[in-house]
Amino acid sequence: MSDPTTFKSFEEFWPFYVRQHSRKGTRILHFTGTALALGLAAYAAVKRKPKTFLLAPVVGYGFAWVGHFFVEKNMPATFKNPLWSFRGDMRMFSMMLAGTMDEEVRRVLEADQDEHAEPTRATASSSSDEAPDTTAPAGDERPASTSDELN
Repeated sequence: MSDPTTFKSFEEFWPFYVRQHSRKGTRILHFTGTALALGLAAYAAVKRKPKTFLLAPVVGYGFAWVGHFFVEKNMPATFKNPLWSFRGDMRMFSMMLAGTMDEEVRRVLEADQDEHAEPTRATASSSSDEAPDTTAPAGDERPASTSDELN
């Protein structure tokens, strides 16, 4: 599913969001922008400076959009689905704080590869008494590593 307007739930949107942030540089720029935006918002609230508060989304999205346009080379999901995108930003930020976002990217990208892989004889066969084929096909098209997609 590539059109963010067709998603029915955030959980359905999340893998799309993760794919839109597959490069580590994009995620770092998002994290930096989100951290700065949260800091500005907190400062503005404590110091009662509403004009400073208005800068928070500009700073946050500025960093994120640089990541999308120049690192990831894609269109920010914010343009089509701003609420789910903001929720995705917050989930990604918390997962980066916890150190689990890189693994989540790997999981989503590997699930995509598995989804597009050719079915084996065992899954294509309707006979239950046939032993599954556990050998990899010659010239297996799956990449050895997803590290190119993560950097």
